[in-house]
Amino acid sequence: MKWHRVVAVMVRHVYNFGHSWDKIADAFYWPAIDILLWGLTSRYMVEQGGTLPSVVVILLSGLVYWQIVWRSQYEITTNLLEELWSHNLVNLFATPLKLREWLVSVLALGMLKMGVTLGFASLLAWGLYAVNIYATGWWFVPLLGLLIMTGWWVGFIVSGLIIRFGTRIQTLAWAGVYILAPFSGIFYPISVLPEWAQTVAAVIPTSHVFEGMRAILLGGSWPMKEVGVSLGLNVVYLLLSMWWFGWLFNQRKERGLAQLE
Repeated sequence: MKWHRVVAVMVRHVYNFGHSWDKIADAFYWPAIDILLWGLTSRYMVEQGGTLPSVVVILLSGLVYWQIVWRSQYEITTNLLEELWSHNLVNLFATPLKLREWLVSVLALGMLKMGVTLGFASLLAWGLYAVNIYATGWWFVPLLGLLIMTGWWVGFIVSGLIIRFGTRIQTLAWAGVYILAPFSGIFYPISVLPEWAQTVAAVIPTSHVFEGMRAILLGGSWPMKEVGVSLGLNVVYLLLSMWWFGWLFNQRKERGLAQLE
């Protein structure tokens, strides 16, 4: 592992971030629109006699927490796509850069950008609606880590598919993670889902995170079980997804990376 190579890849993408309106919109514009719309919606629900006093906090916290998952997987998949769009993938791996160094760079870059987006979203939620998304206290740290892990394994799975099938399935880079959204209980408890969907949700790590978040916000209870289950699932899925991506990448190298471009 050569850290100067990791930093070099990160610097390249940070430079692109500052010169791409698309990336700036993804980091700031869309989170701002979501917070504005959901904040107004939740306030309207409260004004119309909503019985849940913390509905604004729950909805906006769920929204911001979901941004963590989305941003974590987005950086992995779109950074791979950028190399394909610019016909740079062959050039990149013709250098001494190793696959694990590239992976470390995109994971670190994702955490950096996620931190920027999270800070912006939390300030906006507080400024517009006086909502503190850190109301979960120190539990925010393990919940944050679990959401990042989910984003990572989704990103590896989607990136593996892109390596296998090329850019014709590139829409999965943005939409793939939303397959988990209905089963994650972002804005509602898992108990409202049909029985078959609850069974699916039980093996989705994010469902346990959002259930734990609501447990803290509504009653202050410690979601030890939810955190433990989510951690176990995330570790298994992350290891499998890393193997999946590495296997497909090596297969593609044998056939020729240039075929993707």
